[in-house]
Amino acid sequence: MEVWPGHWRPLGATPDDGGVNFALFSETAEAVDLCLFDDDGTESRVPLRESTYHVWHGYVPGLAPGTRYGFRVDGPFDPGRGLRFNPSKLLIDPYARALDGAYVLDDAVFGYPRGRDDTVQDHRDSARFVPKSVVVRDTFEWADDRPPDTPWSDTVIYELHVKGFTMRHPDVPAELRGSYAGLAHPAAIEHLTGLGATAVELLPVHHFVPEPSVLRRGLTNYWGYNSLGYFAPHAGYSSSGSRGEQVTEFKQMVRALHAAGLEVILDVVYNHTAEGDQTGPTIAFRGIDNPAYYRLRDGRFYVNYTGTGNTLDVRHAHALQLITDSLRYWVSEMHVDGFRFDLASSLARSMHEVDKLSSFLQVIHQDPVLSGVKLIAEPWDVGEGGYQVGEFPPLWTEWNDRFRNSVRDFWLCGMTGLRELGYRLSGSSDLYQDDGRRPFASINYVTCHDGFTLRDLVTYDRKHNEANGEGNSDGANDNHNWNCGHEGETDDEVVCQLRDRAVRGMLSMLLLSTGVPMIGHGDEIGRTQRGNNNAYCHDNELSWIDWASADTALLEFTQGLVALRHAHPVFRQRSFFTGTTLHGNGTKDLAWFGADGGEMTPSDWYDVRTRTIGMYLSGKDIRQVGPRGEPIVDESFLILLHAGLEPTTFKLPGPPWGSSYEVALDSSGELCDVTVEATTQFELPALSLVVLRIAS
Repeated sequence: MEVWPGHWRPLGATPDDGGVNFALFSETAEAVDLCLFDDDGTESRVPLRESTYHVWHGYVPGLAPGTRYGFRVDGPFDPGRGLRFNPSKLLIDPYARALDGAYVLDDAVFGYPRGRDDTVQDHRDSARFVPKSVVVRDTFEWADDRPPDTPWSDTVIYELHVKGFTMRHPDVPAELRGSYAGLAHPAAIEHLTGLGATAVELLPVHHFVPEPSVLRRGLTNYWGYNSLGYFAPHAGYSSSGSRGEQVTEFKQMVRALHAAGLEVILDVVYNHTAEGDQTGPTIAFRGIDNPAYYRLRDGRFYVNYTGTGNTLDVRHAHALQLITDSLRYWVSEMHVDGFRFDLASSLARSMHEVDKLSSFLQVIHQDPVLSGVKLIAEPWDVGEGGYQVGEFPPLWTEWNDRFRNSVRDFWLCGMTGLRELGYRLSGSSDLYQDDGRRPFASINYVTCHDGFTLRDLVTYDRKHNEANGEGNSDGANDNHNWNCGHEGETDDEVVCQLRDRAVRGMLSMLLLSTGVPMIGHGDEIGRTQRGNNNAYCHDNELSWIDWASADTALLEFTQGLVALRHAHPVFRQRSFFTGTTLHGNGTKDLAWFGADGGEMTPSDWYDVRTRTIGMYLSGKDIRQVGPRGEPIVDESFLILLHAGLEPTTFKLPGPPWGSSYEVALDSSGELCDVTVEATTQFELPALSLVVLRIAS
């Protein structure tokens, strides 16, 4: 087959009217073959003889979009020096825009023979068992697509799984369920907009494959945290095909979500790849240029800050380029609005320690494209010193697990850390204020994909992960949870009432706290995983939302909470509270009250017996201003939090805080919309959160 020299950039496969240019980086390779595949799987090999700046390149005239291809890369096989070249193994293009075909767990995908160690080379051909890269040409018409550009302070995130959210939805056509097109369907979008979400955070949609250990147990990787193609939408979520159709379908989904006012945030996994440690398969990066992509120890072994076997080495210029090129592609070409970085601390490590001046963070900060989108860090990894909550620099927001734990502890565990709770409800100034960030740096959540669902938090004391095939040893053991007196589902009315109230209390606290709330998909309708707190390997009804059993009353309650948040800027503050007044009227922007109606003293914050507090938010002392400098004025509210299992009373503060109060929301469902005079002993039901509007 004829091949012309072509050009060394851009990397990947770039089609034009006459053919396709191919470019692959490998600093240590000695030879690269481009492998082209017919529809029947017949392979043709084309040597790429040109190498410029360590990029192997060539132009093949006559090729068209939809062509399937891969690479075979030859060079030294010397694992002790980190070199694992093996031309018997077909490798995917790291810059491929689409991948087609299944990953099959066959001995041939490994670089060493079964029964031997990784220092012995295996020569079986793997081409039949790995996905093929696909040439894609972008002809999509975005028309008038515009990013919603929702301010952080107004954002409500809904974390969802493309397949799990749509697979059992009765109003999504059967042929679209589990797909990008299913998520773009009006029925799916109606639920999101009806809830009041402003952004969807999609669990990984980069093309991924299951881990060998999971496949051997007869399971699969459902969550998707095992990336293989950082430019390729996962083909398994495409209803229209995998020869580039998945790219168009993804774009159609983004356009539909944008039209509904919903931003699209991707959960991205740049910390590791699907190749695992030295015992894993050779399907991409390992066989292209192992030392350029991975952090290595003593040449042969992989540094494992991620708990998955390997860690991408963002200290290497090309690995860093791969990540930033991928990020820019998803923003510029796929129109996504932001990213949540899985195990982000591993990306911020320099030599060993997490470093706020690391190359990765510096590149993101100055990049004209990436610095303008929503950036969310999961601020930890599994390595020493990896827990970095509150330590990421400006522009970054963070998943705040301290919010999660304090909310769960208050409602479910007989919380003793009131001071911790106060910080979390008011924007976590102790974590984010000193480096110039705002309250919206805190992504507040109670549950996410990883762990118990909200319903299961109050239904199980113990994890029930037996179906994962790991002897129930996987998943977190410390979940800050309580089964309310019975393990598992029950018809006991007392237990069910406790559970319902605890769920509503946690949702209320989440959606009325300062910061950015994130709702785990299905929590608003009572989704259960039957006590499994690590359902990463279940692509089945255990993980998919069961819309038929939706708790519609809980959904209506959650919709009301989100609407209350959207209606009142006092719950969406962009500046930290000071505990002082702007107007000298005797009130403060934030004040805390005990059940006796008096402001809490320093010693009150350390009273381990306290189960009832009040949080006063002044709508007249909001410190930010509008776009033209105008004051922002809102109503004032007193939020009463009672985590006791028996009813209690709360003396409502008198002037200047308020003369009378109206019940705006009651998580217990016992109270009516009534007006109550100040200094009244207000009756609080057990396990309740009550929002009182200051009437006068």
